[in-house]
Amino acid sequence: MKEGFFLYLVQRGLLAFFTLFVILFASYFLMRLAPGDPSKSTMLGEGKDSLASDRSELGNFSVLREKLHLDKPVIVGFYFWLKNVCKGDFGESVAVDKGKDVFSLILEHLPSTLKLNFLALLLTYAFAVPLGIFSAVKEGGKFDNAVSIFLFFLFSLPVLWSALMLQALFCKGGLFPVFPLKGLAPAVIAGATTWEIAGRTLLYYVLPVICLSYTSFAALARFCRSGMLDVIKEDYIRTARSKGVGEFSIIWHHALRNAVIVMITLFAGLLPSLIGGSILVEYIFNIPGMGSLSMMALSSRDLPLMMALFTISGFLTLTGIFIADILYVLADPRIDFKGRL
Repeated sequence: MKEGFFLYLVQRGLLAFFTLFVILFASYFLMRLAPGDPSKSTMLGEGKDSLASDRSELGNFSVLREKLHLDKPVIVGFYFWLKNVCKGDFGESVAVDKGKDVFSLILEHLPSTLKLNFLALLLTYAFAVPLGIFSAVKEGGKFDNAVSIFLFFLFSLPVLWSALMLQALFCKGGLFPVFPLKGLAPAVIAGATTWEIAGRTLLYYVLPVICLSYTSFAALARFCRSGMLDVIKEDYIRTARSKGVGEFSIIWHHALRNAVIVMITLFAGLLPSLIGGSILVEYIFNIPGMGSLSMMALSSRDLPLMMALFTISGFLTLTGIFIADILYVLADPRIDFKGRL
């Protein structure tokens, strides 16, 4: 099994490398195919104070095109971009923060997104898994029906509407002004203790984390319930019960280990969002994270920054799938990979 697993990982690694290459080429090709010119859009976005300043910027139009390799065919331009990326150079931002290294710009926005999405992911698994398990154990009962209705209700709520409603109800200026309206950090208060600062800071995270997690929470709880229902109806579970094994031991030691496969599959799709952030949530709550950076890059057609974000997103998606493959074996050693080679 170990040999088959190792060969499977090598095969998946090579396939992931090829898939990432295709994703990056397709992204670059579509960016070049889109109407307009990223370099021209950038030049026109600068120096709006006078017509003379616009003409001054347009004088450097050909220089920027050459720098971005837009004056060359798509394949050649992609080759030069990929060559620089292999050297660890994603280029410089041409619009969002002109002249700044793209990687440094991403590192500036990454901490806010990591904090938010890590908390959202932690809370999602901490509450959704037990809820899904208890709902499966109480199948058909009042608790199961109430939980099912509640989860379907959560899953159907649009994030944009939920965020705006939470702001209208619980932020400053709303009906119950408990939480701050925007941002992630309170203003500096002289003489405040560490605990006071921590408490004020925590208030900034509550509503964004709720908006980021409630959809994943509903989906994970439903999938966990479904996975547990399939497992607890198996013959070996009935055999364990007939032998007098306690219900707690059956659920948490026998059934959960087999049902965890479903949760691992969902984790593969959650990793990219952990880094990529949410454009809507970060925009509504004015959070300077990766989601806001992505929106600024797309709206300003910052080609180097957009390609860097596409690279990170594609890499994280494939990494999530790769990690899930490894976790499958840890969760269930009976999985045979020889047949998949």
